[in-house]
Amino acid sequence: MQAPFSWRECLGKVIQNPLERQRLVNELSINALTLTRWANNQSKPRPRHLHQLLNALPQYRDELIQSFALEFPNFVADEKGQGIADQSLEIPSEFYARILATYLTTPKSQRFWTLGTLILQQALGQLDPNYLGMAIIIAQCMTPLHGKQVRSLHERMGRGTPPWPFYLDDEAIFLGAESLAGYAVTSCHPAIIQNRDQGGRFPAHWEEWGKSAAAYPIMQMNTSAGCLLVSSTQPEYFLPARQTLLQNYAALIALAFEPEKFFSIQDIALRLMPLYSRQQTHRANFRQRVTNVVLEAQRTGQSLSMLEAEQIAWQQVEEELLLMPTSMEDEHAAKEPTQQKGLIL
Repeated sequence: MQAPFSWRECLGKVIQNPLERQRLVNELSINALTLTRWANNQSKPRPRHLHQLLNALPQYRDELIQSFALEFPNFVADEKGQGIADQSLEIPSEFYARILATYLTTPKSQRFWTLGTLILQQALGQLDPNYLGMAIIIAQCMTPLHGKQVRSLHERMGRGTPPWPFYLDDEAIFLGAESLAGYAVTSCHPAIIQNRDQGGRFPAHWEEWGKSAAAYPIMQMNTSAGCLLVSSTQPEYFLPARQTLLQNYAALIALAFEPEKFFSIQDIALRLMPLYSRQQTHRANFRQRVTNVVLEAQRTGQSLSMLEAEQIAWQQVEEELLLMPTSMEDEHAAKEPTQQKGLIL
């Protein structure tokens, strides 16, 4: 009788070839001793390393999946052969209860950041349990400085797993009609790009690591507060179960917004926003802008909270960006998927 396939024995044979051993060291970002310890059953790989082994040894994929399942009961593979955690892709009822309790006990001024932080971290843990690489961001409808039409979205809060940093709050990019987020908000429907290399019918800005992306509008009836954006290093990552999970998280995040932050769909008329690289100079002195707003308010006898001063400063930045001449690159971004350094989308 033939002995059952062992992923450790297979790995041991593969790394006998010095070239293959070095290739695995490079692709998994580990040292050669770790590979030897795995092969000799002296240590166990982390879940993300199991996934990386599937990608690095595609000729043994089916056998590896079966062998992994025997040794690691919590490891399964989706139809693409990608490793995912064997957990229910549903928001736990305990987490709903926690969010409701937090909503009821948190002051209004702190509600967005408190609820947003809890929800993004929970969503990131469920959507990327193996740390394959993901960024998840809340882009909010920008309160108009003049009139009542929303002209852009503003990235307010984000969390990530490597290669993204954990905190993405400082990016604060403005997005418009040229973005995947803008399309989702104005259409009131999710927008998903499963593979950047295959193009698609949606506009998008791609950062250097993203291979697939999804955008879900944050809605209440016929109003919207913005969009939940997610980018993954893995192509074809947003399978139906993950799409449903994202839809549920987008609905839950609506609790983080006060009623006045929701705008009628008829009042959302997004404009083209400059590419991220062209926005940087206008955002660089943001703290000084806030200080100036506070000083000007004091000079005229007004009293502003820090949140109010920051909102006015961001409105000033948005106004400057909207007054910038549209470049050929910006116009191209509104029609074709483009790549830029920064975040999404």
